[in-house]
Amino acid sequence: MSGPLSTAALDLRVRSSWSRSRSRALAVRGAGAAAHPDRFRLVKPVDPTDLAVVETIADWVRTKGTIGIRIFLRDNVSTDPADPAINRVLATAAQHTLPVNVACTGRLDQARQLAARNPNTRLVIDHLGLPQPHEPPPPAEPFDDLPKLLALGAHDNVAVKISGACTLSHEPFPYKDIWDPLARVFDAFGFARCMWGTDWTRAVGLLTYKQGVEAFRVTDRLSDGDRAALMGETLSRVYNWPKAQA
Repeated sequence: MSGPLSTAALDLRVRSSWSRSRSRALAVRGAGAAAHPDRFRLVKPVDPTDLAVVETIADWVRTKGTIGIRIFLRDNVSTDPADPAINRVLATAAQHTLPVNVACTGRLDQARQLAARNPNTRLVIDHLGLPQPHEPPPPAEPFDDLPKLLALGAHDNVAVKISGACTLSHEPFPYKDIWDPLARVFDAFGFARCMWGTDWTRAVGLLTYKQGVEAFRVTDRLSDGDRAALMGETLSRVYNWPKAQA
């Protein structure tokens, strides 16, 4: 892929490990980082219920290539916005100036209240906070929970990953039916708090990596400046990651 726009697909890549295992997380960063050390970084999941989570976060802060941590609001993790364990993770991240990716599908209201309780912590909502398929078909109403996501835009400490958006489309490439809902997200958060992503490899059953990139490069719904922010500049700033030099 070539052209005047340097995109995140070419210049910067964040790999968000789903595993809390140290060895697995480092493997996720993988061979790409060995070949291009300035272009790959890691967001590491942590378990709020782990009594040693504060020490775990500190350890990852010292690990080369870590630019954020991730929590999953699901399974046995409390649904209470006042939960001490979750808030301990968010407060600790703030102490280290570390963004926290929040996987919160079905729990956007909880994420909103956590953002309000932790205004000094940068939260990044994973995958628009919406249910996304692993294989066709997409949900019948994929943007049903969009108003709950838009409510998070009122909190300046919240950014959102526009990742996996193409998998929500009911149309073939270039997925024109996603742009009206996405425009509402851009209006609520501004491009300074929105970051493109593919959610690769979860999306392999629905589209190619190239399609996930090109849909955002060819659309006429984005200006060149908006596209540049969405596909690299915002990510670089949110994660305190200077852009790799060509």
